[in-house]
Amino acid sequence: VQLVESGGGSVQAGGSLRVSCAASGYTHSSYCMGWFRQAPGKEREGVATINSDGTTTYADSVKGRFTISKDNAKNTLYLQMNRVKEEDTAKYYCAARYGGGWCPPLHTAGYGMVHWGKGTLVTISS
Repeated sequence: VQLVESGGGSVQAGGSLRVSCAASGYTHSSYCMGWFRQAPGKEREGVATINSDGTTTYADSVKGRFTISKDNAKNTLYLQMNRVKEEDTAKYYCAARYGGGWCPPLHTAGYGMVHWGKGTLVTISS
């Protein structure tokens, strides 16, 4: 399985940005996929997950501002980021596990996710 993120860049606080993650290789119709981020000098944290049933979870820090979605026809995961804040600055990673719809709790910061992309950098300026 290969996961390739794209769409990162720089945006001013209050603006919007969408990052994408294209999945290829052996995938499965039953899955959990998610976005995780790591800011400079900080530990990785969970941002949002979605499973094959369509169930989504969000970190409290992004709830109401970010939306995770999946285009199954394109096998692509998205994270729509609205009303971004400087504290959203981080490298954003896509991750996945296949063969079941269970998603690990976000507070585990991706423990249990099997496949990872290399990340895309998002910088929010004031």
